[in-house]
Amino acid sequence: MLKQSLNFKLLQKLSPQQIQLMKLIQLPTQAFEERLKQELEENPALDTGKEETEFDESLANEYEDDGNEKIEAEDINIDEYLSDDEVPNYKTQANNYSADDEDREMPYASGTTFHQSLKNQLNTFRINEEERIIAEFLVGSIDDSGYIRRDVLDLVDDLAFTQNVFTTEEKVLELLINVVQKLDPIGVGARDLKECLVIQLKTKSIEKIRSLAIEVLETSFDHFVKKHYKKLMEKFDISEDELKEVIQEISKLNPKPGSSYAGNNKIAEQIVPDFSIKILDGELDLTLNSRNAPEMHVSREYNNMLKGYQESKEKTKSQKDAVMFIKQKLDAAKWFIDAIRQRQQTLMVTMNSIMHYQYDYFLTGDERKLKPMILKDIADQINMDISTVSRVANSKYVSTPYGTKLIKEFFSESMKNDQGEDVSTKEIKKILQNVIGEENKRKPLTDDKLSLVLKEKGYPIARRTVAKYREQLDIPVARLRKEI
Repeated sequence: MLKQSLNFKLLQKLSPQQIQLMKLIQLPTQAFEERLKQELEENPALDTGKEETEFDESLANEYEDDGNEKIEAEDINIDEYLSDDEVPNYKTQANNYSADDEDREMPYASGTTFHQSLKNQLNTFRINEEERIIAEFLVGSIDDSGYIRRDVLDLVDDLAFTQNVFTTEEKVLELLINVVQKLDPIGVGARDLKECLVIQLKTKSIEKIRSLAIEVLETSFDHFVKKHYKKLMEKFDISEDELKEVIQEISKLNPKPGSSYAGNNKIAEQIVPDFSIKILDGELDLTLNSRNAPEMHVSREYNNMLKGYQESKEKTKSQKDAVMFIKQKLDAAKWFIDAIRQRQQTLMVTMNSIMHYQYDYFLTGDERKLKPMILKDIADQINMDISTVSRVANSKYVSTPYGTKLIKEFFSESMKNDQGEDVSTKEIKKILQNVIGEENKRKPLTDDKLSLVLKEKGYPIARRTVAKYREQLDIPVARLRKEI
């Protein structure tokens, strides 16, 4: 059943200029420079440089008295920019980036790729055409870490279906061992970690310790991985010193031979700090990267075109069409310049608030002095929306005397210590890291014992919370931290 009704509701929508500002705020320095270049190419009314020409509003508005030539605000279709959804997009997006943002990737590094290098090495082997097809297929099945993680039977089936090569498991295994696993870097083509380490050991000159290391890996790999050192000493009848030598020999090997290849075609990344914090005479000094504050102004030539239109006695239809185009470009240039200035102000105000909130940390570099801080804390201080603070924090870096940091790393939740004070979870993680670093590696502390140690230091934290923080710090369990 259809029903019509008349409802009144109050909606708040962003103007196109506000959308443009939000998109500019979230861009880091390098992406911002690319956006500037794009705007300069698309809008000839926009110029760079120190020369400043004031935009004559009276000239821009003079032609609007010509009736039909006037552009009304209603002609701008806001719906092309925003959806009818009453919930803002940033509420449903974790990274606060708009859905229509372009993907901006860094260029790929030049050079020979990892897999192409392996294929080139096949030319050094005397193999027939069919064997070469199989060997190239095996090389193509190697992942970025250097492993072949598929069953030989699956490889045989794929060769038949995709390459029209009918062979046997024995033939594929022979080429894998005698050809592919002989390629450089050593260890490539292994099917698991044990095989990878054994291949590397066997290529070295065989000594007593290396022979023992190979035997340990081949016959007692599980005991070695789980660090059951007493069982290993009993099984191989060796002393603790000899086991240390075996462990030291194995630790020299590369568990991911593929990742050691310099030209593995990874995306080249470069971080350009958006802010810089220095300590001058015991006080913090904040500066914005100058590349975020370009000199821009409205083109003098376009302004002169409007003057020529005003001074002309006869205004033809073609002149009116031309001045309409000029007005649009000048408006866009003026909006863009204003957006850049607002972006600079927003970035400085937000980062200045963060710097003063974490003043003690920026003075000392001691992570234990990081205060609990969430987006709302900064948003309340600068009277801006949480989404604006998030846009600044998520993608910007700041250069400090202690290294270049991602701004969002300064934000953390709070927990209560034994005195009822709010402390940052980052402070607790730092203390946990220090406790584990100072432990006796012969008898590393379990999560239960770590929880007791932290409690003694004034941080009553449950064992499961300790386990969560330990995993976030990428620290293994006690059994895997054991050393002899």
